[in-house]
Amino acid sequence: MNLMQKMPTNLNDVRSAWRIANNYPVHTAAAFNVAKKNTETDFYIFDVIGLFDGEAEAFVKEVASTDGPINLHINSPGGFVWDALAMYDALVTSSNKVHVKINGIAASAASFIAMAGDTRQISEAGRVMIHDAQGIAIGNPADIREYADLVVSLSDDIAGIYETRTGTAAKAWRSAMNKTTWYNAGQAVDSKLVDSVAKNNVDKGPDNRTKLIQARMKVLTREGK
Repeated sequence: MNLMQKMPTNLNDVRSAWRIANNYPVHTAAAFNVAKKNTETDFYIFDVIGLFDGEAEAFVKEVASTDGPINLHINSPGGFVWDALAMYDALVTSSNKVHVKINGIAASAASFIAMAGDTRQISEAGRVMIHDAQGIAIGNPADIREYADLVVSLSDDIAGIYETRTGTAAKAWRSAMNKTTWYNAGQAVDSKLVDSVAKNNVDKGPDNRTKLIQARMKVLTREGK
């Protein structure tokens, strides 16, 4: 999750500077897609958040116009923190039920968007990554100190989101964010970042013990002929 310089007065300029600093191209479409089906709506965040200037606005409007349960699928490395916060707020204040599925990765800003779910699920090979807010400060020492205070304050706010959704104190989340912490599916459940691991429907076949019994039965059947 990234910021640029001081508290923004023109968000598009700040977002543009953030893209340049990270060598991100400008996108002509948002990082999310929407698919309506029957009484439910699927939202997909499958890209870097904030590469499109109108992204947060489009997302907030889409959530506001949705009637019925929202299934939010996430596979994102994160992105521009101000846009992500607006997207989180739209979801968490919605009157609709929100069901989150982390299909791949929910890193950085995408990790706290995932916290908006009334239910939160992760794929067996999914990952969650959390870290402090980051950015680039330009200015005199006073400007840089002011900016550093802003980044710390914002990181505290994000830790508060994790605290609200997990019950674990914000102080513990700040420690994990400061170190940059990765969670596999089981660890994400243990940390209460998600509720459960989604089981796939792939037929894995018999386990090793069953295979051994089947092999012995084949041998005995041949010998009995």
